Amino acid sequence: MEETIAAFRRFNRFFTGIVGALDEQFLGCDLTLPEARLLFEIATHDPAEGAVTARAVQARLGMDAGFVSRILTRFEQRGWITRARGADARVRPIRLTKAGRSAFKEVDGRQRASVAGLIGEFDAVQRRDLAEAMARVRLLLQPETASRFAIRPFRTGDMGLIAARQSMLYAQSHGWGRGLEIVEGEATTNFLRDFKPGREQCWVAEIDGVMAGSVFLTDEGDGVARLRLLYVEPFACRRGIGDALVETCIGFARETGYARLTLWTHTVLEGARRIYARHGFACVETATHTAFGMPVEGETWLLHLHEPVEASGQAA
Repeated sequence: MEETIAAFRRFNRFFTGIVGALDEQFLGCDLTLPEARLLFEIATHDPAEGAVTARAVQARLGMDAGFVSRILTRFEQRGWITRARGADARVRPIRLTKAGRSAFKEVDGRQRASVAGLIGEFDAVQRRDLAEAMARVRLLLQPETASRFAIRPFRTGDMGLIAARQSMLYAQSHGWGRGLEIVEGEATTNFLRDFKPGREQCWVAEIDGVMAGSVFLTDEGDGVARLRLLYVEPFACRRGIGDALVETCIGFARETGYARLTLWTHTVLEGARRIYARHGFACVETATHTAFGMPVEGETWLLHLHEPVEASGQAA
């Protein structure tokens, strides 16, 4: 905990310096950073969310109501905004004037130029790494800010990431160490080496470019497919990602013409077992093994694909 706190504070000191958060004039404009942030909120507000008001902006930014009021008064004095008359100043609709839009355009342009200057020498991989790292920080600290997840087929580099993440997560949650990591590494390597296009697939769930989970489907022969290595990142739980990945697997298996879909899981993985049960799988065999370095009860589940099975729709 102490190391994490120290790292967090160290990053805050670095970032506030690099973005000019402590400068009296933000990026050389006649604005402080809080004023620039408030102007951004007003200028980019989605009309579908209703009128911009002091109360709405204050709630969104978590700023002191009196502080917001003083900034809005300065904006009004500069001719950047107008506010409709009403009994309560906090619910008076705010509108940018032509001068306000011009001021926003200037500060927004300076911000874009400043960021472009910082990353101008980055190649495509570095830019993607930076965007993903920033998104991961935001999702870990405020998972409620995540946009909707997307599911895509696997791409170069995913196999190693999937094996590493699952190995680390299960080591922490269940104490499964080297044995599981061997299984993960072999499964992902074999899938990539022996991949059968049109018969097999791996899907990755992403939120804002960050891997949020994955699942595999492999051809076992004789009309049987196997669902493998389903997992969801802790920050992405309770969004229905597990259900969506399993649904994608089942749909692909049906379209490809498989008769049955099987999987191997463990009795202690209660969340995954609930997902499988919701989608019509049934446990057909239970056996204890020590492949992960300790006795663990493994389970084989089976789904017959001749008739469609409707999921309950509950998120997992």
